Amino acid sequence: MTPKHLVAVALVMVSAACSGGSGTSGGADMASDPAVTDASMAPMFEVDPLWPKPLPNHWLLGSTIGVSVDSRDHVWIVHRGNLANNEMPAALDPPIADACCFAAPPVLEFNAEGTLVQSWGGPGDGYDWPTSNHGIVVDHMDNVWIGGNGGGDSHVLKFSRAGQFLLQAGEAGYGVDSNAENHYSRVAKISFDGEANEMYLADGYGNKRVAVIDASSGDLKRFWGAYGNVPNDDPLGAYDPMAAPARQFRGPVHCADPSDDNLVYVCDRGGDRVQVFQTDGTFVDEIFIEKNSGGSGAVWDVAFSPDPGQTFMFVADGLNQKVHVVRRDGLQYVYNFGDGGRNPGQFYGMHSIATDSRGNIFTTETYEGKRLQKHLFVGMGAAPSGSVGVARPE
Repeated sequence: MTPKHLVAVALVMVSAACSGGSGTSGGADMASDPAVTDASMAPMFEVDPLWPKPLPNHWLLGSTIGVSVDSRDHVWIVHRGNLANNEMPAALDPPIADACCFAAPPVLEFNAEGTLVQSWGGPGDGYDWPTSNHGIVVDHMDNVWIGGNGGGDSHVLKFSRAGQFLLQAGEAGYGVDSNAENHYSRVAKISFDGEANEMYLADGYGNKRVAVIDASSGDLKRFWGAYGNVPNDDPLGAYDPMAAPARQFRGPVHCADPSDDNLVYVCDRGGDRVQVFQTDGTFVDEIFIEKNSGGSGAVWDVAFSPDPGQTFMFVADGLNQKVHVVRRDGLQYVYNFGDGGRNPGQFYGMHSIATDSRGNIFTTETYEGKRLQKHLFVGMGAAPSGSVGVARPE
């Protein structure tokens, strides 16, 4: 069956996209689709409104600020459990309701069908749980790493997939120093290079750098700032989209993701840009996304398509509430999907993004969005341009 998707654009565009589709809804596989390399084509998506399945125990998510997909295509999230009183009357002291609701544990693992597999997390012996957990990744050894962007969160944590504490990298309780070698400052996201056994820290909300550590020992190996410069923490002043780009990261440095071809894609959220580096910190290129965006900025996170060449980069934009689709080769902007709102396929504070082995996209929402969504890859279609709106199933 040809993939079908309903988007907020002219039916001509939808028809063109569907006519080039190569898989059925939920059954397409971007990793093996030869059309991925066709410059006239682009991946198409539709939201799965019934994924994930309801949580047990009357649990609710708080601000959901990290997502990762492991080697089993299990989806992991970390959230803050920051429920308002009217969200959890049964958890008040004394309770004012019988059942609903309670904050779920901070770390949750879902299988590919959307069923909760396990949950854990929070303060424990031997480590400093972040005051504001932020970002999660399951690495090449199946270990789970968590950062934090609260005051004094100047470290990252490593656990086994079952939640056993393994390592704390960096000392907790420090402030900003983008040239420090014994601590970090409010790390936003952690990514990994399995072949090199290295972890990349988007360091972060306090510091303004990329930091690379050894995945086994946690030792700092190297770091750099914007354009490969030595990091500098001096204030940059208000963002002006018409001014020359800042020579340091404006921040927060919200992602630092290595690709399979030894490039590193760094989100400078307040600068509305993704900068690309070699793994030694040599600057390569940059792309601006929604460059006139102020406030919290447009570039919140990136993920790559799962085909052998990782042809596409998907950029989460939590200010404009869109997923931007970019061809990595030449940083060619293609189109975007999504819109602001609370219905399936819409976003409120879209924060993090990840892809599975078939090319499905997973997004989380912070602020009062407080959820995880799955966007099915439904095949390659004729590349649209601009905004195509909410990718809803017909």
